[in-house]
Amino acid sequence: MERKLFGTDGIRGAANCWPMTAEVAVRVGMAAGLQFQRGDHRHRVLIGKDTRLSGYMIEPALTAGFTSVGMDVILVGPMPTPAIAMLTRSLRADLGVMISASHNPFADNGIKLFGPDGYKLSDDIELAIEARVRDDLETHLAAPAELGRALRLDDAHGRYIEAVKSTFPSDRRLSGLKIVIDCANGAAYSVAPDVLWELEADVVPIGVSPDGFNINRGCGSTHSDYMCEQVVAHGADAGIALDGDADRLVLADEGGRLVDGDQLMAAIADYWREAGRLRGDGVVATVMSNLGLERHLGDSGLTLHRTKVGDRYVSEHMRASGLNVGGEQSGHIILSDFGTTGDGLVAALQVLALVVAENRPVSEVCHRFQPVPQLLKNVRYDGANPLERDDVAAEIESQRRRLGNGGRLVIRPSGTEPLIRVMAEGDDDRLVRTVVDDVAGVIAAVAGAGSR
Repeated sequence: MERKLFGTDGIRGAANCWPMTAEVAVRVGMAAGLQFQRGDHRHRVLIGKDTRLSGYMIEPALTAGFTSVGMDVILVGPMPTPAIAMLTRSLRADLGVMISASHNPFADNGIKLFGPDGYKLSDDIELAIEARVRDDLETHLAAPAELGRALRLDDAHGRYIEAVKSTFPSDRRLSGLKIVIDCANGAAYSVAPDVLWELEADVVPIGVSPDGFNINRGCGSTHSDYMCEQVVAHGADAGIALDGDADRLVLADEGGRLVDGDQLMAAIADYWREAGRLRGDGVVATVMSNLGLERHLGDSGLTLHRTKVGDRYVSEHMRASGLNVGGEQSGHIILSDFGTTGDGLVAALQVLALVVAENRPVSEVCHRFQPVPQLLKNVRYDGANPLERDDVAAEIESQRRRLGNGGRLVIRPSGTEPLIRVMAEGDDDRLVRTVVDDVAGVIAAVAGAGSR
């Protein structure tokens, strides 16, 4: 069956437009509730959200869907995505739901689902839920006496704060460090500054005044300039910028220079390897991670395992291969010793623990390798996927040969937009740019669109 609802990270779209309507949310709640009803116990689902205005529409719609099929609902309000994954397991819920469109602007929203083990659902389960959504769900409605109930969990914030703090070495503190934390006016606006303060940091919070409209607007991990400026202005030791649902981050060093997910993975992998904590033979990342990371790990006898884009696929490979460090260049860092999904705050604490342990600035701790030149262009298209054309495939193969063994060419369709992403990297910056321009130009010509 063709996937129509679920993309690379749950269901996502413009609020109050298909598929992010109240009607669809009700049906997703019913379908997912039926999918995860197993056994005779009282079934329950945990629902969290970020700070978007449309959360007020999607949350009650999902609640109605779940309760209509006999599932109890636990509401926790605005909380990071990793908190929902953690609490789903901790509370022995049958299902966890996060209402968020991550780093997207406020007008978008999304629905992410977690199984009882706290992991994102597999493709097969998502397809099964899609099939149920299209089915005659009304025949599965609960009897009046078996309807679910909804309640709010008052101590959800405290539970998550303590769980995050427990990932930081118990014999260390952040005293003496001034840290700017940008919460993107999103899900972590309350908990993230509290975690850092309770670990004794001098905290400069920004992006902590959500109004329903300003999530990710000029702030957060995808708009990090202001955070970098504040690091310099306050003479801070580090800056942390989370995205709207706080499952990813970018870091800034004491000079306000950005540190991406590849450098963070390298720093944590080196730290854990030296401490005897790194499991397996390497790190899991996606096809988008820089070749410099692969070479750096190789110099230490480690392997970079690559997956397709999406932290869900990184997590699945980590589980299958017994590895405990993985992530994406964009800042989704998964540390399976501590959680089942990306957690921007937990990843930041591991880097800060290394800063404290080595008593060195972030600029030194986090500069692990020199990235090779890498360029990404997006080509928008209408209608048929241009990658299905023989002439486009021939051009891609020709340019791949042109790069040779010293470079990489990655072409992939976006999972959320009608875009083809063209990425190349290699030691020759001019060649990389030429290859990307040539491939993007051919795709744009046949797609009748442009590149950016």
